[in-house]
Amino acid sequence: MSEPVNLNRFRKEKARAEKKARADQNAAKYGRTKAQKDAEKKLNEIEKRRLDGAKRDET
Repeated sequence: MSEPVNLNRFRKEKARAEKKARADQNAAKYGRTKAQKDAEKKLNEIEKRRLDGAKRDET
């Protein structure tokens, strides 16, 4: 006689695998590399400084 099988475990494993596959697809579709994030952050800082330098005084 074979050993009983826990179907909940298999169901949960399948759900985890599907969730990981969906996460990997989203990472490939929407994810950015660290270099891309750093470059965008640097450009935002430069733009912020440029705008702050162009502000008028309200006196």
